Amino acid sequence: MNKIALYCRPGFEKECAAEISAKAAKYDVFGFARVKEKSGYVLFECYQPGNADSLIKKLPFCELIFARQMIVVGELLRHLPSHDRISSIVGMLIGVIENGGELRVEVADTNKSKELLKFCRKLTVPLRKCLREHKILLTNYEPSQPVIHVFFIAPGCCYVGYSYSNNNSPFYMGIPRLKLPADAPSRSTLKLEEAFHVFIPIDEWEERLANGMYAVDLGACPGGWTYQLVQRGMRVQAIDNGMIDQRLIDGGQVTHVRADGFKYVPTCSKIYWLVCDIAEKPAKVTQLISKWLVKGWCREAIFNLKLPMKKRYEEVCKNLARLEEQLSTEEINATIRAKQLYHDREEVTIHVRRIWPEMPGRRNERD
Repeated sequence: MNKIALYCRPGFEKECAAEISAKAAKYDVFGFARVKEKSGYVLFECYQPGNADSLIKKLPFCELIFARQMIVVGELLRHLPSHDRISSIVGMLIGVIENGGELRVEVADTNKSKELLKFCRKLTVPLRKCLREHKILLTNYEPSQPVIHVFFIAPGCCYVGYSYSNNNSPFYMGIPRLKLPADAPSRSTLKLEEAFHVFIPIDEWEERLANGMYAVDLGACPGGWTYQLVQRGMRVQAIDNGMIDQRLIDGGQVTHVRADGFKYVPTCSKIYWLVCDIAEKPAKVTQLISKWLVKGWCREAIFNLKLPMKKRYEEVCKNLARLEEQLSTEEINATIRAKQLYHDREEVTIHVRRIWPEMPGRRNERD
């Protein structure tokens, strides 16, 4: 097995391919990417044996922007007989992996592939049983062990492989399953909820998404992102010249400020979170967030960059480099991560966490 399969949003295969090629080269791993438009996945075939496994161990999955999942796979299994699909799949894994902790039978995120999901669910139970009999899969689910993936791209055609549980997406098909709250002002609320799941470890939610925190939502109308902050008990300043859902204001946690998000200057010194989903040129939004971080107006920020039709990967890299440079110039220590989330469309979500040096007597980050 010397290929890497990467799931991605349909229509962003070229961006995903450009990214894995560039990232792999930094680890002295070379190969070529196979791209099929609107397929929802990319294959990166390594030139040297063993490089695929080496790369998915070394390359942090969290650094990949356009990939939803990253797995090592072998050759495509074609024309699996309808009476026995399991034998060929198991045969691909014998001698390759032992004591896997989980099995995922998956498809790409396309309408055509989704028609296979019912079949994938039916296949999972007997396949899991057979894998356990061959000691390829442990009897009980074990989250610390490698994950076995069977990735169907068409009826009777699949890639078989694995990922490492400490360096992959924990979600089936790389997609977190979130439900739209009935009282949310808009579907955009799911973008911020997904961002919290992707960028912030759950065991840190009580500290970094705490009740009573102060937050600012730039370009808040109609209130989808403000809703997520309110649900976590935060006090929010919603900045927008447009209307905010009245139910949010009536709840008493939200102050609506009618102002341009690019011109607004905060008056509160306790702001921890800044969120922003303004539809504007990426460079302008990046500069805005950089200003907030440089001035120390917030501690963490989540914002979206609306991407152009062409050179989307290059545009993201350029803005991330610009943001990193501006913070570095001001000697500001920060972590920056970017991801095209499932609930994003022609955009990428970025998370920045400013890190102050430890001070004597400081009890926690919010003091």
